[in-house]
Amino acid sequence: MDDGENFVAPGPDAPEPTGPKAAFPDGEMRAAVFYGVGERMRIERLPIPKPGPGEVLVRVAACGVCHSDLHVLRGEIAFPTPAVLGHEISGTVAAVGPGVTAVAVGDRVVGTFILPCGRCEACAAGRDDLCENFFRYNRLSGRLYDGRSRLAFPDGRPIAMYSMGGLAEYAVLPETAVYRLPDGLPLHPSAVLGCAVMTAYGAVRHGGDVRPGETVAVVAVGGVGLNVVQWARRFGARTVIAIDVEPAKLELARRLGATEAVLAEEAREKVRAMTGGKGVDVAFEALGRPETVELALSLVRDGGRLVAIGLAAGEAKAEVPITHLVRRGLSIRGSYGARVRQDLPTMLALVADGAIDLAGTVTRVYDLAAVNTAYADLAARKIAGRAIVRMAEGGESRDA
Repeated sequence: MDDGENFVAPGPDAPEPTGPKAAFPDGEMRAAVFYGVGERMRIERLPIPKPGPGEVLVRVAACGVCHSDLHVLRGEIAFPTPAVLGHEISGTVAAVGPGVTAVAVGDRVVGTFILPCGRCEACAAGRDDLCENFFRYNRLSGRLYDGRSRLAFPDGRPIAMYSMGGLAEYAVLPETAVYRLPDGLPLHPSAVLGCAVMTAYGAVRHGGDVRPGETVAVVAVGGVGLNVVQWARRFGARTVIAIDVEPAKLELARRLGATEAVLAEEAREKVRAMTGGKGVDVAFEALGRPETVELALSLVRDGGRLVAIGLAAGEAKAEVPITHLVRRGLSIRGSYGARVRQDLPTMLALVADGAIDLAGTVTRVYDLAAVNTAYADLAARKIAGRAIVRMAEGGESRDA
């Protein structure tokens, strides 16, 4: 679980560009533009994008710092450049396109990393976590569903959007990916609802189908894993065992509800001892490395379930003991995220009622000017929980 392997820290954050400004007849914004593997993101001045029919323009308050973005920065997940990364945001509705009825200007909202098209076969079946157009248009080419990006340089050259391109002061999303924040939820920490929290919710609710009284192991308790711990407890798990290589992450997992915390090197022996030699009912893997997937599978009891959550670098593969899988009746499931339109209203209501400690998972805050430092710290395992980038001047970073 060495998050920093093969990643070169991008160096000091650069100041904003100097010199004559381009003309921005509809207003300008700052955005962190990624030009290619091995290069630092640069803070650029871009035109504020416009929402089209069925779309919402959000003035971004904060954007989460996620390993999926780090995979793109390392070149481990292919994505076109130049691009604006960042895919979990909170903010305020600045404008709406024709036909939008779910939100209005001035609403406090969260944006989800999956942008359901609402029209494909998967969306029609209620599985918008498998939205065909999201993968075809956005994840392959950085566009929305009319085949165009909403982001561009002042001269009109397009910039790819990773989801909504949340590392910017404004972002455009389809109405299907924007949800009002319940009163009482803090605006900046709520950015993590759009990926870390909803990914964990989908994994526990659907992937693992965790039931009252069951035993659970969570391998890798970073931003997503910590929320798996919390949702597993909320859905009634009797025992939740947090597993990681970092003592600081294990300590945070305990504070957020884990009943046990175990170093990864000791996990096989200790989890078996904790479960009377049987193993856990459900094991979640939240990092995406072959060794952590194999570890998680080894902790599952007869008839139990493994839920793989973490995205892997490139074409990484884990080994599965076939005979053990068959004879012991194990299940292996992948879980990419929540079923957005079905799950988000329920999930937000639960969070508003205190089902999880939302702010407790956010342990570092960076300003947009310090975006490269944020991802270097993530790669170097300096962030115990989830970090957020806020769209404010200054460039400092600090504990949340």
